[in-house]
Amino acid sequence: MSRIIGALALSFAIVGCASDVANRYYGQQTYPPKVASEVKVLDGAPSRPYVVIADLQGRHESVSDLREQAAQIGADAVLVARLGGYASVYTNWAGRDPYSGSDAHIVGTAIKYK
Repeated sequence: MSRIIGALALSFAIVGCASDVANRYYGQQTYPPKVASEVKVLDGAPSRPYVVIADLQGRHESVSDLREQAAQIGADAVLVARLGGYASVYTNWAGRDPYSGSDAHIVGTAIKYK
């Protein structure tokens, strides 16, 4: 019984230390990395045809971080959205820093032009 409790405690500790970054890659094809400055940062879908190669997200990351991640997987562009907004210091949401003034969560969709 103590082994089961120990295993559960260890699993909770590991989950509690997990980073709040989640990336989902689509497809089997891989692309050569690019220089980050070659990756366009977009705030909306482009007019030219494209395929989504990954969804990227993280807490306390910048647009530059997402651009670098997109470059590493060979994306031509990354569509960026910031989630959240002003938060009162009295707001108590899970994972939100109540003293930051905003939700520091950013998402990006890495795309490859057809």
